[in-house]
Amino acid sequence: MAADNPKSVSVGGLLRDRSIASYLLSTWLVESAAMGQFIALTIYVEKTTDKALNLGLLGLAEFLPAALLVLVSGTVADRFDRRRVAAIALIGEMACSIALLIAIRSGVTRMMPFLIIVVGVGTARAFRAPASRSIKVLLAPESALARLVSLNSLSWQSASILGPIIGGLLFAWNHSLPFIVAIVAFAAGAVLMSTVVYRRPQERTVGGEPIIGQAVEGLRFIRRAPIVLGAISLDLVAVLFGGAVALLPKIADDVLHVGEVATGFLRAAAGIGAALVGLLMLWAPIRRRIGTALLIAVAVFGAFTVVLGLTNNYAVAFVALMVLSGADAISVFIRATLVPLATPNAMQGRVTAVENVFIGASNELGAFESGIAAAAFGLTAAVVGGGVVVLFVAGLWAVWFRPLREVDTFADATHESNRYR
Repeated sequence: MAADNPKSVSVGGLLRDRSIASYLLSTWLVESAAMGQFIALTIYVEKTTDKALNLGLLGLAEFLPAALLVLVSGTVADRFDRRRVAAIALIGEMACSIALLIAIRSGVTRMMPFLIIVVGVGTARAFRAPASRSIKVLLAPESALARLVSLNSLSWQSASILGPIIGGLLFAWNHSLPFIVAIVAFAAGAVLMSTVVYRRPQERTVGGEPIIGQAVEGLRFIRRAPIVLGAISLDLVAVLFGGAVALLPKIADDVLHVGEVATGFLRAAAGIGAALVGLLMLWAPIRRRIGTALLIAVAVFGAFTVVLGLTNNYAVAFVALMVLSGADAISVFIRATLVPLATPNAMQGRVTAVENVFIGASNELGAFESGIAAAAFGLTAAVVGGGVVVLFVAGLWAVWFRPLREVDTFADATHESNRYR
């Protein structure tokens, strides 16, 4: 690979690196298969049980292990080789896909077997996520990490769009196919992850201290590192109160008065905005005034959430969704680059595990909060109020987390991490 010079490490140069290509392909295969499998499972459960509550229970069963195991999963990723941890976790997910395939082909209609298997999926993913996401910083020079994060984000975005579509089509063709594809994809992902070669060595945690003690040390680091705590908590609060996308079907029906096709295009607007910004960040990543850009992006997200809540014009709503999703993509790009650089190598897994729970909690609880607020105060008040809260939070974080606001370049985050080595 090229030297550690921002101008010398191109997108093509990154993709020509065999380990980076294997890592990105593994990520894309696994995420596409996981999302396709989950949408197929939800379709099957909805058709066989006809209860919306069961769909929520599936999501909860998948999320809970990450929250319950946060003190263990990240420590495991820091104590052992992250490639091996991710590969073993993928084998666990493959085993769960085999169990789902057997259940589907056997015509199981009771929820308990599916909930048990999905808890298994969530457990495997709780260990895979911090391990695999912490590998990025070991594959590329620090000057190229921003581009690698953009490539990884684009990989995830394309998986989140194509995975459910492919899963739905395969399920319509044959109920078993999405699960068979998932089995193959998880196996291939495990092999690809095992072949990755680190550019720099992983600094592992010493094994003498108990796992819980090491986990608590990771939490202490987050608490005393304002850049890391500020970036992670800002994302949590912003998505928690700005979850208007979860209300899109209601907005389309009650406010915009459009049908299912137009509602589908509204959902696509969010993906279009995020994808366009993702491509922009890939070719021209933000390099200066990083902290300020993060806060501004969150503020723009809040402002256009307010616009979405106030308008009854379809075109305005479409543009608002594109802009707020694009702003969210910028904040995700900055956080995904900033947090690893501001975290010592030996603590990457533990910090990523906590971040993973924060992200999951913000998405799940954000949708829940938006629904409760809409029921209590009305749809418009819920969306507008959420946007106003996000604007307030962006201003508050600019005051509370001054070190985050003052980050100029990503190199500043690296200097910050050196203080805690």
